Amino acid sequence: MLTIEDKIKKFETLSKAAELGGGEERIAKHHAGGKKTARERIHDLMDPDTFTEIDKMVTHRSTDFGMEKTKILGDGVVSGYGKIDGRLCYVFAQDFTVFGGSLSSANADKIVKVTKLAMKMGAPIIGLNDSGGARIQEGVQSLAGYADIFYQNVRGSGVIPQISAIMGPCAGGAVYSPALTDFIMMVKDTSYMFVTGPDVIKTVTHEEVTKEELGGAITHNSKSGVAHLVADDDEQAMMMLRELMTFLPSNNMEDPPVKPCTDNIHREDEKLQQMVPVDPNKPYNIKDIIETVVDDKNFFELMPLYAQNITIGFARLGGQPVGIVANNPAFLAGVLDINSSTKAARFVRFCDAFNIPLVTLVDVPGFLPGTEQEYGGIIKHGAKLLYAFAEATVPKITLITRKAYGGAYDVMASKHIGADINYSFPTGEIAVMGAEGAVNIMSKNLSDAERAEAIEDYRDKFANPYKAAEMGYIDEVIQPKQSRYKLIQALEMCRNKSEHNPPKKHGNIPL
Repeated sequence: MLTIEDKIKKFETLSKAAELGGGEERIAKHHAGGKKTARERIHDLMDPDTFTEIDKMVTHRSTDFGMEKTKILGDGVVSGYGKIDGRLCYVFAQDFTVFGGSLSSANADKIVKVTKLAMKMGAPIIGLNDSGGARIQEGVQSLAGYADIFYQNVRGSGVIPQISAIMGPCAGGAVYSPALTDFIMMVKDTSYMFVTGPDVIKTVTHEEVTKEELGGAITHNSKSGVAHLVADDDEQAMMMLRELMTFLPSNNMEDPPVKPCTDNIHREDEKLQQMVPVDPNKPYNIKDIIETVVDDKNFFELMPLYAQNITIGFARLGGQPVGIVANNPAFLAGVLDINSSTKAARFVRFCDAFNIPLVTLVDVPGFLPGTEQEYGGIIKHGAKLLYAFAEATVPKITLITRKAYGGAYDVMASKHIGADINYSFPTGEIAVMGAEGAVNIMSKNLSDAERAEAIEDYRDKFANPYKAAEMGYIDEVIQPKQSRYKLIQALEMCRNKSEHNPPKKHGNIPL
């Protein structure tokens, strides 16, 4: 009969075997490729000594193709819970050293279990993806496993924050779980995502493309807009995820975590007075204003390489997390187009789902004209952003820094679609269009002198914030240097805001 010592020794042996995953040789090969193991990544992500693993002893149930002879404890996924900055968080990490991280029915069940736990306990879940795809030996069972995960992603959407980090390959059906989550992080040179790989593309369309060009981190952060963040290596990826989590509530019933503010809320910066050029055609970078105004000049930007004519990200004002949406005149004059509208719309909806106030900075000359935009559906894509702002019931503070022209003025969180407080700099220009364009339409056959006079007259009447202020569409015209305190003041005023949309199953956003 086995003694207690024998049983404990057996447990310790099995536990160590599970922690070795695919074994020392495969771990060494993994490290040689510049990647950390699943457990090392979790170690970097979680607070020290807080990670608790579940389903450590799970193995696959396949008996085809000789699979019953090769069983590894854990079966290629490490799952469990721990803490990030002292707050509960769930995690699963695919282990590429075990069957190439391929998804089996058993490890899909592990991911589903941990996702259900996260929803039940009201805590975020982070998935670290590093997988060769479906485990071919299991056939439809593996595909069923993916669908089970997708279903939980959708069930959890808007309930708990869901974050995906692509740490290696993520191909085929596997890409749709990250695509359903709130944010996607990728790692330069070692991670990639695509529905069909280079070999299939070459066979079907005769295009030749590398994995990196097709679905690498830079491709998805700059061209497709699939990913939100890019890291240089595994360690930096985990640090960025930790920082992202500091802005997010644990679930949709909580407010985001407020931190003590050591940055003077009354701080004024004289350089703000000159930051917006008087010339409406002269560019400037809106990030300079954002970083000057927010706590400790710390702006956590999302999607910085994609649709750069709009800037989105998280910051704090008086210690309170806020989501910032800002037209950026440094790129395409800050115009709204298809990509920028979609980028901002999804971010606005995330902030609204998780009780994060929205601060909108406006300098927009309108929607980008042209056949490419019209054929691409700028009408429906622009409507996404309009819908998102109008539907949002969180505190909405808007600051017009310069141009607010045409329909784009309405769309960018104007008073008319539910903004709570609307400010403008004295440089604000709220009008149907720019002075020159307006004169060209209203007055024909003018001499150069008459045209110049008409343009100046239009500017005097409309290229300012005062007509809108007279109508109550602008609550206050403020000195640029007062921006920080005015925004904090407005957020404090809106702290107990209570607004509800009409009862309905859900709206029909123009997708």
